[in-house]
Amino acid sequence: APSGDHWLGTDATGRDVLARLLYAGRVSLGVGVAAALLAVVVGTVVGSLSGLLGGWVDQTAMRLADVFMSFPSLVVMVVIAGVIGPSVTAMVIAIGLFQWPQCGRLVRGVTLAVREQEYVQAARAAGAGPLWLMRRHIVPAALPPVSVVATIAVAQAIGLEATMSFLGLGVQPPAASWGNMLTDAQSLTVISNMPWLWLPPGLAVAATVLAVNFIGDGLRDAVDPRRT
Repeated sequence: APSGDHWLGTDATGRDVLARLLYAGRVSLGVGVAAALLAVVVGTVVGSLSGLLGGWVDQTAMRLADVFMSFPSLVVMVVIAGVIGPSVTAMVIAIGLFQWPQCGRLVRGVTLAVREQEYVQAARAAGAGPLWLMRRHIVPAALPPVSVVATIAVAQAIGLEATMSFLGLGVQPPAASWGNMLTDAQSLTVISNMPWLWLPPGLAVAATVLAVNFIGDGLRDAVDPRRT
């Protein structure tokens, strides 16, 4: 149990829970940020190309987004982990690929609005190509709302990582993550008699997701021109 030597107690093998909690934060936050970054990059590229080029490119990209959004991401991630085995890299890729449609649709909407502006039309008339327009006009215009979506994606990714690791399909022991620290909570004896094994990682996940969501709300208010 918790003591002066071990502030949050030790686990069944004598490892300090506080030390594992701090180390697990690096893993869980790393997975969340990496997955959100992948989702934002893929969504920004697909959404901007879809809005700029239009036609069959737009239709194909949006139908592809519909396909990704129609599947329950957690179930697909469980199937992927069962087929290729638990892996942090596979988990990051799976989370990122199932989160890009939200960002892609948002960037597409911004692109459809920006491409009709006079300065974009002038750049096109001067011979600017899609990549130049994306770099100079589309991405800067989409950056404020995308930053809000990115923070929400980080929170969702942290929650998905914790869920996958809790199920034994994410970060594998002896590496620590908040999710696989919660696997001890599968025992009723641990839940009732040893709360120091499951309560700290559970609170860490909840507090981190709540904090990231607050950051997203703050960014949304900061970049919304109607609030200034």
